[in-house]
Amino acid sequence: MRMKGFVCAALASLALVSPADALAQSKSSRQLVAVLDFDFGTIDRWWGYYDIGKGVSDQIVDELVNDGTFRVLERKKLDAVLGEQNLAQSDRADPSAAQLVKIGKLLGARYLLVGSITKFAVEQKGGGVRVKGIGLGGGGAKAAVTLTARLIDTSTAEVLASVKAEGSSRKATALNFSKGGTGLNMRSSEFRESALGDAQEKACQEVVKKLVARADRLQ
Repeated sequence: MRMKGFVCAALASLALVSPADALAQSKSSRQLVAVLDFDFGTIDRWWGYYDIGKGVSDQIVDELVNDGTFRVLERKKLDAVLGEQNLAQSDRADPSAAQLVKIGKLLGARYLLVGSITKFAVEQKGGGVRVKGIGLGGGGAKAAVTLTARLIDTSTAEVLASVKAEGSSRKATALNFSKGGTGLNMRSSEFRESALGDAQEKACQEVVKKLVARADRLQ
């Protein structure tokens, strides 16, 4: 009888936890991560016309959200805080300890993901049209993207994980600009269908995969 009473009490206590409460508990157990725009100062200066570091960061955020292991800070809040701090592009990959602590407090995020694009290369073969050395079609193409990323505890400036990811692709075109003359839109279907867009996606997915594998290092 005592065992039966214990089981009934346990079931009753479980019934008191609503689906909304269970969802809230699940969310609170996931660590909040802020993703800075990646630095790309070491690669071809031509890319300076476009902030490809923001494009890579946005794609990593998408991959993190879809995976669900971490909560990810909203982009608008991140941009607002970084704009106030005037964080230079050269500081994106290696912010100082003082900056880390300050940014972490302002964002309300203990963990910060910073990184660099160390390779962002395309090669177009055959008679494709080219703009500033970038192939737009014809003859086949290949692309390669290499990223490095570090997950940092802003309360201690400790690097909890450091990963390197590479993506490569072969497609008909190296790089597709957006329709309508809007330039390079790294969230567009045109870009993602190109060799460079595909290589970037693979590299971002690899970054997230490696970070998720190290999620147990976060407290």
